[in-house]
Parts: sequence; structure tokens; C-alpha cells
Amino acid sequence: MALAAYRNLLRSARIAFEGDLNMLIAARHEARRNFEGNRGLINGSEEISKQITHAEEVAKFLRENVVQGQALDKGAEKYKLRIHEHTERGDNEDIKKGKGNTLAGAGAGTKCCSG
Repeated sequence: MALAAYRNLLRSARIAFEGDLNMLIAARHEARRNFEGNRGLINGSEEISKQITHAEEVAKFLRENVVQGQALDKGAEKYKLRIHEHTERGDNEDIKKGKGNTLAGAGAGTKCCSG
């Protein structure tokens, strides 16, 4: 399971940092360093399960939430984003709706995001 998580993490880094050799090398180095640091964990232990779950979550985050940008012109504040097929896209409907959460205590009944 650890090997599969490691491969998934490397694959996700390759997707997230395609075209950026420095970031790809750094991400691979960091993944290797973390897996090597956990090499002594006992197979089937709770700690190894936590570490594998963490690696899978990092891989998912890299694949779906990391978007690289490149400045279009020097001094300009415009960037070209590299959005790929795995990038998570949302419609912001959850943000527009609001959850209706209220603050407890002194401001009881006041929505948490109201101004």
C-alpha cells in the first residue's frame, strides 16, 4: 500500500508541476524524504495507515488544487494559468448560498458572514 501511495504521489506531482522542472524535482525529493523517514514503521500499524492516508490526501490536493501561473508580461499583473483535466472546478454555489450558520454568544442570531 505504501508503494502505491508513493507512486500516486509522484504521478500527482508530475501532473501538477508539468513543465516546471525545478518544482517537479523538489516535490519528488520531498516525497522521497518523507517516505524514507517512515521506512521503519511497522506494516499494519495505525501510524503507517495515517501516513499512507496523508500521502493520498497530498496527492489528491496536488492533482486537483494546484494550478501554476506564468506572468504574461514583465510588470503586468496578468497570468496565464495552466489548468488541466484533473483540476477541480466549482461553480461557487455553496459560497453564494451561505450556510446559515449563526454565531453563538453575544451576537446570537447573527449570521457568521454578515457585515
